[in-house]
This record gives sequence, structure tokens and C-alpha cells, in this order.
Amino acid sequence: MSSPVRRDVLRVDLSAGTVTRERVPSDWRRDFLGGKGLGARYLYEELAAGTDPLGPDNRLAFLLGPLSGYLPGESRYAAITKSPLTGAFLDSYSGGRFADALAGALPEAFGLLIQGTADDPTTLTVADGDVRLDDASDLWGADTAATDDALDGAVACVGPAGEKRVAYATIACDGGDHHAGRGGAGAVMGAKRLKAVAVHGDPPDPPTALADLRERYGAAYRDDDTGRWQAAGETVESVDFANEVGVLSTRGWQGGRFEDAGDIGVEAVREASTGRENADAEVPGGFRVDTEDGESVPRGGALMSLGAGLGIDDFEDVARLGATCDHLGMDAISAGNAVAWAARAADADGVDADLTFGDAGAADRLLSAIATRSTPLGDTLADGVDAARERYGAADVPTVKSMELPAYDPRGAAGMALAYATSDRGGCHRRARPVEREAFARDAWTTADRVATVVGAQNVRSTLWSLVVDDFAGETMWEDLGAEWLAAVGLDYDRDSLAAVGERIWTLVRLFNVREGFGRADDSLPALFEDPLPDGPAAGRTVDREAFETMLDAYYAARGWSVDGVPTAETAGRLGLASVVDDGTPLGDPAASMPGGAAADADRTEQHTPRGDSSRGQ
Repeated sequence: MSSPVRRDVLRVDLSAGTVTRERVPSDWRRDFLGGKGLGARYLYEELAAGTDPLGPDNRLAFLLGPLSGYLPGESRYAAITKSPLTGAFLDSYSGGRFADALAGALPEAFGLLIQGTADDPTTLTVADGDVRLDDASDLWGADTAATDDALDGAVACVGPAGEKRVAYATIACDGGDHHAGRGGAGAVMGAKRLKAVAVHGDPPDPPTALADLRERYGAAYRDDDTGRWQAAGETVESVDFANEVGVLSTRGWQGGRFEDAGDIGVEAVREASTGRENADAEVPGGFRVDTEDGESVPRGGALMSLGAGLGIDDFEDVARLGATCDHLGMDAISAGNAVAWAARAADADGVDADLTFGDAGAADRLLSAIATRSTPLGDTLADGVDAARERYGAADVPTVKSMELPAYDPRGAAGMALAYATSDRGGCHRRARPVEREAFARDAWTTADRVATVVGAQNVRSTLWSLVVDDFAGETMWEDLGAEWLAAVGLDYDRDSLAAVGERIWTLVRLFNVREGFGRADDSLPALFEDPLPDGPAAGRTVDREAFETMLDAYYAARGWSVDGVPTAETAGRLGLASVVDDGTPLGDPAASMPGGAAADADRTEQHTPRGDSSRGQ
């Protein structure tokens, strides 16, 4: 038995009410694989500079990779769009039943490319390779759990936050257990009046060669450090790790250590757990716990941002806040930062926030007000911390490219400062996580170490996210970046060519962002981080502005970009992008560039420790 080859996309025009099947150009499939890469190619090709993220011309793609349904670990899909939070490119990822169902229902397609805006709330149903549009007016206003319950099949949907276009609304699967989390893909979906996508399909049955590979890589992951870490504590262990090394942002970024972290960390979660996701798998998933609003699966990011970040030390309260975000369809990291901003700004002129750190009830009420835009403060915070700061001029909660930062404080690991600043979708730790190693080495790390680690991780993850690999199990594929898997379906790549794919994709996304007006000034950190951390093992540490700018120069040099952070024509040519770049995209001045361009080789430098990831969704 051979596996079907993915060659098509299904284009859904909500304005016209039409669905068409299109062949993806062969050179796009070769050079960009699928997932993140293919989404970047479509957005760069089809979006004009300045496209309104919440307008009908924006695209929202649900994309798979050429190996989706066969890879080890949990199947995932990529949600690709232009972010309403940042105005930049956005790729966000989610696991759960939806990805497997989509892979089985569309065996010859990479997924769905959605444009336009429906006149009325709509559900898109995928079954037997076909797509239909149905009225969803009776579901408008329902939360993610109720929407999932109301529809057959595997469901990806928005809650009230997506309907209200909250700039960090999520796309939820499995009733809110899994989310395409950061950057506001749910707001784009809500703006298109697309309430849900319901897919009827069974996971694809892998041919023998792929089944053998999956068994072998699955066993390798089970015995890998990260596999053992996930089996033992999953992402909730990140709370304990960040606190141990003194980089756990606490009470709105006013400290680096939370004295009550143990009350919301891995042991507290284990004690409250009623079971595990995928409990029968060799490496189980997250911990299930009961809350007042039903069962929830807390992730490290929620515990850090809604717990330590808000000074809340009762695990039941933190789990309840996480469930609130899950059911309303909001990113817990951005939402937690928004509430923290309100707590810090509560005494400022014009900020009507009856809120203090540690007050879980008030935090829950504000989360609901944000998701529904039902109060002036909630309405403002729904547009993000930068919008609140612009309106009220109060409080210093950090963002990069308008995306609120996750809870790893970069003052305790300078490599994270570079990772945050250069992330293509805004303040994100998923592109590179040098904190996992640097926090234990600190002064032993050089600028070259930090640059090589960040560049290398960004390239590798661009490749693997174009295959749409499970982040954790995918670490078994870092050695050849999936070449063995691709060979099993007749695609000829080696490690070097796949490393070049990753660099090509990262550079194309940069060109998309440059065309939108982003540059060096946006690859920066808030002044907050020039103040010393007040407590913990990293007490007294800062992000030194001069040292950071030197590190950024070195990063640009490694990528072959100008000192303004713009890829040059030479770099575009080296990566096969010369014919892709349009006349509206500026290219960097070679005279303003420094020697470099070895980024494709840097991906060998990042090695992993079993620290995992703090996200509940990507």
C-alpha cells in the first residue's frame, strides 16, 4: 500500500459561497514542503501590503504537511494568517483530533485556504473529500465546549473571543483542550463569520514503510530525554524550571521568582489530576483536572501567566482561569499579561480596574469582560497590552511586535532576549528556547553561542513546522530533519537541502514582514528589561542595551541581512527566492551588510535538555 501524495488545496471563498480544488505548484511543494512554508508562500503571493487582518482579503489557512497522519507523537495542523495582534505573519499550531481527521478526510490535499467573509455565521464541513457551507446562526455566542458538543466530527471553532475579534483569540479543538493559540487566528476566523470547521475523517492508515518508521521513531522518543520529561511532567514542569533558575515572571513582570510556585507546579498538577490525555500512548499527554466549569487540561504557559504572573497561588483558581480562557477561546499568555497590566495600572488615571494581584475572582471577571468586550477596560485590553498602554499610558508589561511575552524573563538568559526580538510572529519562545541551556551556563555563553543557537533553532523549526511535526516527538528528527521520512513517500531530500528549506522559509517570512513595514526598530525589547531583576538566582541581571545591539548585528550577519534587518538580493538569490520577491518588497543594501550568510549550517548547534515547552497551544 502506498500513501496518497498531497498536491492540492481546497480554496473556500466565504463571500461567494464557493469551494474549488487547486493544484499547488510543484516548485512551491518542493521549496516550501507544506505547513508553515506553504502558508508563507501563499500569504506572500496573495496578500497586498497593508491588508486588513480582519478584512475579507486576508487568508486563513488550515494546513497539513506531506507526512501528516503518519508522524510520531500527536498529529498537528498549522493555522496560517496575517495577525490582527501584530500585523505580521502568523503561524500557530494545534494538536487534538482535528489534525488527524483533516489528514484522513483530505488525503490528497494540504488543507483549506479560506478567504472572504460570510454574510451570516457559517460552519464549514469537510467529509469524503468534499466541503460544504452551513448556517451556524444558532451557534453564534456559544463557547468552545458547547460548539464542539453541538457538531459532529472533529471540530476547530472559535468562542466568544473570536466572534468579538479579540486580537489574541484562539482556534479551539476538542472542546477547548487544544488551541492554535498565539497571535489571534481566532479573531480572523470570527471576522470571517466562520464559527467552526467540522471534519469527518479517520486518521490515515500508514503504508508499511511509514508504519515501521513510526514505530521506530516512537520508541526512540520514548527513550529520549524529552520523551521521559513529557511522560513525567509534560509542560507543567516549566513552572518549576523557570522558578528554579529565576526567570519566572511574577506579578506583572515585577520579579523573577514566585515564592509559591510549588503550589501551582508539577506536583500540584499531579495531585489534582484525574488522568492523562492519550493515556494509552507510550508517551502520554497533558494532565486532566476537574474545575467548576468542567474538565480542563492545564499547560505550563497558563500556569505561568495566570498563576505566577498574577500572583495567584491556589492551583484550583489557576486551573479555573485557564478553563475560562479555554472556553472563551483566548490565548492564556496574552490574556494573563492583559490582566497583569490591569493590576499594575489599577491606580493610574482613567483605569477603572478593581483588581489586585492574587485576586482570582476579579481576574476571572476581567477575562470575561475582555472576551466579550463588555466594559471599556475589557474592550481596550481585547486589542492587546500595547493598545491599553497607548490609551492609558500606564504600566510596563512587555511586548515585542505587540505580542505579549511568555513568562521566561530574558534578563536571566540573554539568548532569550535575541529569540524574542527576532521571532517572526512577535514575542514568542517557540521559535528558539536558549533559556533551557543558557540559564545554567549564563556567563560562559558568548554572543556567537547565542546567535548560532537562535538562528539554528529558527531554521530547524521552520523545516519541521512545514512538515507539521509534533514539537516534542519531532526532536527525534533533528538529526536529518525528516529526510528519511520524506524518502519513504518518494521525496528526495537530504539534511543540507532541508536545512536550506528552513532558512528559505524564515527569510520569506521576513520579507513578508519587511513588506508590511517591519525592520530593525521592531527587533527590540522594552526598556523594562534594562532594570535589574530584583530577586532570585538571576537577581541584578539586566538586558544590556549595547550588548544586545551587538548581538543583533551578529544575528543579521549570520543571516546575510543588512544592518537594518532586511534580506539582501544576494541572500534571496542564494535561497532561491530571487524570482519570488515582488517589486513592493525592499531588499537590503549589501554595503550595509556584514559578512555572514552561514545560517543554514547553524542548526547543528542547539541541543536540547528535557525542559520542554510552556505553551498550551502555539
